Amino acid sequence: MSIFDKFKKTASDAVKSAVDAFSNKSETFTFAALPENLAELQALPEASLDTPFKTAALSVLALCAYAADKQIGIEMLNWLRGPEPLSTYGIQFLDDRFRDGHHVIFSYFKDAKPENDYTPSEPFTLTVFSNPYSADNKGYMKLFITSGGADNPREILLRQRGSDGKWFLSEQFLLVGIRKAKSEDPWA
Repeated sequence: MSIFDKFKKTASDAVKSAVDAFSNKSETFTFAALPENLAELQALPEASLDTPFKTAALSVLALCAYAADKQIGIEMLNWLRGPEPLSTYGIQFLDDRFRDGHHVIFSYFKDAKPENDYTPSEPFTLTVFSNPYSADNKGYMKLFITSGGADNPREILLRQRGSDGKWFLSEQFLLVGIRKAKSEDPWA
C-alpha cells in the first residue's frame, strides 16, 4: 500500500469515525428556566456550541424567546446563526409562523401536548436526535426533535464552522403546523 493510499484510508477512517459519533444518537437537555436575554442564553453550558445537539437545543430556547419578545429572540437567533444573521425574509417568516400562536415551539418540550394546551412540564426538557443520514453533507448536520402535536419529528439543520469547529443554526423546520391545542379545537 502506497503512502497516498494509507493517507486516504486514514482520512476516510477519520471521517467515518466523526460521522459515526453523531449517527443514531440522542441527547436530552434540561433547563431549569428559559433564558430571557442573550446573556442568559450564553451563560448556559450548551452555549459552547461544540456539538450540533447543543446548538439545536439552544435554537428551541431562542425561538421561545422570540415568541415572548421578538427583538430578544432575534438577538439570540443571530448569535446562534454565527456569521449569517437572520435576513429580513427570515424575520418575516418567523413573524408569519408566530401569527397563529406561540404554542408550536413549546410543543417540543417534554409533556407538552394538545390535551394540556402544550404546557411543558418543568424543568424544561427536550430531546434532540440524529439518524444514519444526519451527517450526509460535509460540514452540516440534520437533527430532529419530536413535537407533542405532530406524528413525525421535525428537522433542524446545523452548520459547522471550519475555523473553530463550532456548530451554528443554518435552518429550522420546527415552526410548522401541529394539532390544535384542546382549548382551541372546536371538535374536542
